[in-house]
Amino acid sequence: MHPLVVALLVSLVATALSRWTPAEHAASLVGATFLLATFLLVPSERAQRYGLGFAGWLEPTPIDWTRTRRDCARACTWSLGAALLLFPPFTWGFVAWYEPGVEFSWQRAMLDLPVAWYDLLLGHLLVVALPEEAFFRGYLQSALDERWSGPVRFAGFELGHAVWITSLLFAAGHYAATPHPARWAVFFPSLVFGALRARTGGIGAGVLSHALCNVYSALLASGYGFETAR
Repeated sequence: MHPLVVALLVSLVATALSRWTPAEHAASLVGATFLLATFLLVPSERAQRYGLGFAGWLEPTPIDWTRTRRDCARACTWSLGAALLLFPPFTWGFVAWYEPGVEFSWQRAMLDLPVAWYDLLLGHLLVVALPEEAFFRGYLQSALDERWSGPVRFAGFELGHAVWITSLLFAAGHYAATPHPARWAVFFPSLVFGALRARTGGIGAGVLSHALCNVYSALLASGYGFETAR
């Protein structure tokens, strides 16, 4: 099947699970769906081509520790750079959209989080960001790039139609799971995740950036006193 058809079918299953399963299990079931789909769609010998090699750990070759350290450092550097790019406009958009009635408080942000910030980061990293990036940026964006040629090179990034089409489907899936206009806003950070995939050759930087964005969003919500952080 065409990758867009596959993405639609998998997204429909994920949406159904997110809306009609118990809230305490929904995120884990959705994440498992995306990981399973990626595992079935991408054979191990093509893991690196699809950005899923994870510094060689998921490739059918011996682990190269030098490569592991280099790729991890590169992913961290790019994800921190993406955070510096995304957080200021995201903060402005958050305040403009929700119009909080109180000033931001770091004390309130940390106290109102449902778990400790490092547990929140780990949860988003493994349960949310990793499965979604593996499927959307690993499988889908890579598969579409194989079918469509002619990427545009901009500031060292080779960006084709796959980046924005993947981001559109990514945002549509978020809206389908939670029908609120604000959910379409994930289209814009998704473009950055796609650009990181294109620039670095893997999904590691996108996974870290995705998790940081989710945690930052939760911190903003709790710091401004919104119940959405709970």
